[in-house]
Amino acid sequence: MHRLLTTLQRGFKERIGWKRLGIAVSLLIIALAISTLVHTLRGVDTGVVLTALTEIPHGRIGLAALCVVCAFCTLTFYDFFALRTIGKKHVPYRIAALSGFTSYSIGHNIGATVFTGGAIRFRIYSDYGLNAVDVAKICFLSGLTFWLGNLFVLGFGMALHPWAASAMDLLPPAMNRLIALGCLAGIATYFVWLMTGKQRRELGQNGWKVLLPSARLTLLQILIGVVDLGFCAMAMFLLMPLQPGIDFVSLAVVFILATLLGFASHAPGSLGVFDAAMLVALPEFSKEQLLATLLTFRVLYFVIPFGIAISIMGTRELWLNVVVPWQQRRRLNEGFPAPAAIPRPVERLEPVKRLKSRG
Repeated sequence: MHRLLTTLQRGFKERIGWKRLGIAVSLLIIALAISTLVHTLRGVDTGVVLTALTEIPHGRIGLAALCVVCAFCTLTFYDFFALRTIGKKHVPYRIAALSGFTSYSIGHNIGATVFTGGAIRFRIYSDYGLNAVDVAKICFLSGLTFWLGNLFVLGFGMALHPWAASAMDLLPPAMNRLIALGCLAGIATYFVWLMTGKQRRELGQNGWKVLLPSARLTLLQILIGVVDLGFCAMAMFLLMPLQPGIDFVSLAVVFILATLLGFASHAPGSLGVFDAAMLVALPEFSKEQLLATLLTFRVLYFVIPFGIAISIMGTRELWLNVVVPWQQRRRLNEGFPAPAAIPRPVERLEPVKRLKSRG
């Protein structure tokens, strides 16, 4: 039996591999979502959708936009927390906020967030002396914050309202509640594992090692993820039709499940996947009204932040690669010393290293 399993594992790695399997799963999710979306939208009246868009109260749109702003402000602490965890305390908050906002907004809208977001982070953090391994650690810890927050909110929400997920996963409420309790038990087990010792918290080998946050800091890590998700779900809740009505916890469960499906698909902006999941999970609402809600949310949470992030990164690259070199050439032509293009903060040397350097 052991030889059979070993042979199957070797054959899987050689012929398929985890990368190809992940691509296949993503394409399958996208295909199913598009098929579901086309079937669900059959017979939808575009005129009714446009009318529903105008019927959303402007005050609720304003409050939803405020929640989106608060969500992105919370999102900046993903990177800031990760930087402090790996000991890069010389990187200021404003740089962590720039990296967190732009990498998420651009990466999630373009797709393949792991690669696009990582490339943007490396472009920003390399000016502060961080290398590719440091950026990989930041991506890992930021992802851990996201998943811990999702599991906690999803476990709590499905334990209270297990029927909210039944329309999406087609499981009975009792099974959903069992899954929710399993999520919460998994988080509790993770806390116990963290408290067993510092050596247990060190992951990786061969130069790639990351020390996981302590149990106390993990509470803060989960809080960051929960607040971020709470603001996102509240933005969607404010845009929902008033009739027939839905409670916040049930909507949060549906919203998080739809978001996770969107992330798993790696589709640009979770387009089609997130929307199909919301339409399937909330059949009690009019399709036209729910589409109006989804379109408004997509503009607030995806389109506007994406435009701002692109503008920020474009302006930054223009300044560093065009304006600063032009200023340096002008100063040289005028006979003045050229200023440094950009300050590169360097980590403080240890006292022993200082003495050696002086010697």
